[in-house]
Amino acid sequence: MNDTSTRVPATLPGWRHTYSGKVRDLYEPIEGDGDLILVVASDRISAYDHVLPTPIPDKGAVLTALSMWWFEQLAPIVDNHVVSLDVPSEVAGRAMLCRRLTMYPVECVARGYLTGSGLAEYRAGGAVCGVALPAGLVDGSRLPEPIFTPATKAELGEHDENVTFEHVAGEIGLETATRLREITLTVYSFAERLAAERGVILADTKLEFGTTPDGVLILGDEVLTPDSSRYWPADQWEPGHAQPSFDKQYVRDWLTSSASGWDRASDTPPPALPDDVVARTRARYVDAYERLTGRTFQA
Repeated sequence: MNDTSTRVPATLPGWRHTYSGKVRDLYEPIEGDGDLILVVASDRISAYDHVLPTPIPDKGAVLTALSMWWFEQLAPIVDNHVVSLDVPSEVAGRAMLCRRLTMYPVECVARGYLTGSGLAEYRAGGAVCGVALPAGLVDGSRLPEPIFTPATKAELGEHDENVTFEHVAGEIGLETATRLREITLTVYSFAERLAAERGVILADTKLEFGTTPDGVLILGDEVLTPDSSRYWPADQWEPGHAQPSFDKQYVRDWLTSSASGWDRASDTPPPALPDDVVARTRARYVDAYERLTGRTFQA
């Protein structure tokens, strides 16, 4: 039996495996419609550009269910690549049948709060991706308005690199770059308001877009999950330090603690996660899904 939670992709009758990323496996039909692709979310988890040896149970199902919920909410704003959830039984609940897109080579990031790589850039020069920000901001500060802070897409094991809007315009053209910036900020603003109604802060998010053969802009990949977004509990928000989160920050914190015994600067891969870290990380993903959707997660 094939296990999609490992680094070995499942063998699916009628489908050819074509690519594995940090979390997702992609397949194309052996026969039939070549415009379709099967996107399977595994239980793999990555941190610091490493895919960890320990899966998080049900993570792929949570990511898929939450993405589908957000795609429904965003339908009036932008179309998405999902065709159906009629997928092979081996990956039911963690896979989407999608339209094949020509993807833009840019990570479309929107930030409403300052943290992560944006905070590091701000501390170094008072700006993020060329967008100047007011003085005196700290980790967790709400920005005066959401900003578009794109990044290049990195190969597996490499870092995404923050770039300016002008860099993106030079790569894909000013008109397209402007459209991506507009739709990214529109999606973020809509999602940030909706999450706030549920007691959750959407600090930032990463979106990916592509086009159909006839040039229609489409939202692809996953959307607004704890893997591609920073979610914080609103009632615990306190600028000035790292915030409690619903994402894999708990894993990152354990890896960089003395408990893991791992040196991030070394060439040694990260160790396996202990059971309690796995359980607490799974709980955070499920909690994010349930708070945002108002639904009970069914494993």
